[in-house]
Amino acid sequence: MDRMPSAKRPRPDKPSGPFTPLDFQLVLLRRMADHNPELVEDARRELGVSIAEMREANKRWQAMVRSPRARGSASRYRSVLGAPESVTPRKIGDLECEAWWWPVPLWPDLRFEVLLAPNGAVWNEWLVRAPGAPGPELRVLEDLTPWSCTVDEVARAFAPARPLEGTAPTRWGLAFVAPDREGVRRECVAEFTWGLLQRVA
Repeated sequence: MDRMPSAKRPRPDKPSGPFTPLDFQLVLLRRMADHNPELVEDARRELGVSIAEMREANKRWQAMVRSPRARGSASRYRSVLGAPESVTPRKIGDLECEAWWWPVPLWPDLRFEVLLAPNGAVWNEWLVRAPGAPGPELRVLEDLTPWSCTVDEVARAFAPARPLEGTAPTRWGLAFVAPDREGVRRECVAEFTWGLLQRVA
């Protein structure tokens, strides 16, 4: 797991205030709590926020997403996270798109990525490794620890990996074969939330 900076961050605004980048990190954590409550608890304390504040941030985010007057996903991310740190053209097959990246203080070596179609629709939204940041060495099953790697890193390390439908919009799965420390090859299923590894079955 990437280590978090030790300095505590400012407490989030009251519910009546603007939805901040800190609030968004709490949304990411809230979705990960089902798989790794202890890691989430440590991160929440590092941020200096209460369980109630994390729940409130998630509640407000869901209300924004589901509101009939909701902005488009791209506009919502810009309003919450500010201007992207970088905007990069990306080609997926024959389709041209843009990748928007924002820093995530909880995970300094990661970026929150949003992929946009030419018409502005959001195709994908998840955590990826920051450009230039060294990724983990993934050679055996035991290297796959919670929060250590992203979907694309696991897919590359243990190709061919088969994508699986997640149990929620922010969840993904990969099926693949990986050797353990004893060299025994095992069929595995990795589960991800917001693109970050949560557990391997």
